[in-house]
Amino acid sequence: MAYRNKTYVAFDGDRDMHYYNLMRAWRDNKGFSFNFFDAHDLNSARDSSLEYSIKNQLSERMRNTKVFVLLIGESTQYLYRFVRWEIEQALKRNLPIIAVNLNNKNGIDRNRCPAILRDELALHIPFKQRAIEVALDDWPKQHDHYTRRGQAGPHYYNTLAV
Repeated sequence: MAYRNKTYVAFDGDRDMHYYNLMRAWRDNKGFSFNFFDAHDLNSARDSSLEYSIKNQLSERMRNTKVFVLLIGESTQYLYRFVRWEIEQALKRNLPIIAVNLNNKNGIDRNRCPAILRDELALHIPFKQRAIEVALDDWPKQHDHYTRRGQAGPHYYNTLAV
């Protein structure tokens, strides 16, 4: 069994890559306390020729994941080929899910959130460095607590991290 210490970040690679790159810049900036172990650093050699080979690489990354972050932009809910599959994998593996609204809404944005995630146990937060940092530290423990109690549905922070 793989050691699960990574953060898997899913997003619209065509439209929202700059948000993912900003998260990496926060992590790499010594002036910030923000940190995460990026699952995308694993098997970074890309074989983009076939969908199943890409999904095999993504599956390997998921096996090393302890928390799943979904960056939700304007078009995320319409991405079925990979993003929906990644969400399905996170749900199947019972990974803590942090849904990050790129429009900075705190709480679920039912106009943008993929339908598959709307009623699932997930934390919905704004795209703010402090909110993401607190969520990465706190949500996995809360997720386990809610899972043991059989609770589901969207969650959010009142004002703690926003």
